[in-house]
Amino acid sequence: MKKTEKGTPGYLSHKKRMEIIRTIIYFGIVAAIFFLGYFQTKTRLNLLTVVAVLGCLPAAKALVGVIVRLPYRSADRKIVADLSEKAGHLTTCYDLVLTSTEKIMAVDCIVVSGSTIFGYTHYEKTDPEETQKHIKNILSENGFTGFTVRILREYKAFLARAEGLDHIAAVEKADTSAQDRKICSLLLNVSL
Repeated sequence: MKKTEKGTPGYLSHKKRMEIIRTIIYFGIVAAIFFLGYFQTKTRLNLLTVVAVLGCLPAAKALVGVIVRLPYRSADRKIVADLSEKAGHLTTCYDLVLTSTEKIMAVDCIVVSGSTIFGYTHYEKTDPEETQKHIKNILSENGFTGFTVRILREYKAFLARAEGLDHIAAVEKADTSAQDRKICSLLLNVSL
């Protein structure tokens, strides 16, 4: 199975699938160790029971990863196709699940061009204003100031703004791709 990079389309689905497989394997190993000890000694009071109990720690951690990612899915293929067609000059990040101390905010995709960041989310629980503030806070903490950040719930409005940013980027021909990639990398670092 090929590895899907963080920020690419399909990352959340791939990561969720891998976490489910890892969780099943870990709990399977724990059960195998426990039953091996039980069948050898005919009692659960043995050293392999202790090993099995300690093995529950990484298994539970993997289960937490599954539970956290379960409500979220990868960006729709239509979004990916539309953005690759209409926003080819922009830096894009897909499948972001931004985390703060209070909330988890899912964003389907973000486009970055210069000092402008536009994002689209279809999740009802994601508050666009709070997500915008959180992204601005992350940027300012890392030395990026003066950015315009907008998170939209309306797909057509997002696509129109992304297309407009692409036209501006094509006309200006200013090479901001290094800074845009740094911003995407920063946002990916605080994402699941």
